[in-house]
Amino acid sequence: METLLNDFSPGLFVMQTVILLILILLMRKFAWKPILSALDQREEGIESAINMAEEARKEIAALKSSNENLLKEARVERDNIIKEAKELATKMVEDSKATAKVEAEKVMTSAREAINAEKGAALSEIKTQIAEFSIQIAEKVVGVELASDEKQKALSEKLASDFNLN
Repeated sequence: METLLNDFSPGLFVMQTVILLILILLMRKFAWKPILSALDQREEGIESAINMAEEARKEIAALKSSNENLLKEARVERDNIIKEAKELATKMVEDSKATAKVEAEKVMTSAREAINAEKGAALSEIKTQIAEFSIQIAEKVVGVELASDEKQKALSEKLASDFNLN
């Protein structure tokens, strides 16, 4: 260390100190300011990116919530549509049953009327045949043909007078 102190030159020390100070001032003016401003810009860029990412995260959360609400509404609407479709199908079946029942009643009523008409016609025909048979039997019993109205009238008067005598 003694050799260092012996080789020490105060003029050289002052000169080196001045050069160092000038270099520091030049560096501060031309290098440190641009480096610091670039670092500040970089820091601001990072902060804005972080803020934008946070806003994007919030927007994504809001969109996710909105999507969930829309999905719930869509499910409710789907359920309502299915319920209405089932009710409509049930109503259509009930209406079809009611219409079929009315039509069946009409057919049954028409069939009953046709049966009654046929029954009346059959009874009328049977009565006519019975009357004809009765006249034929009476003709055989009486022995006289009762084809004309006058003969039938005469026979009925004779029978009536017989009944009065009894």
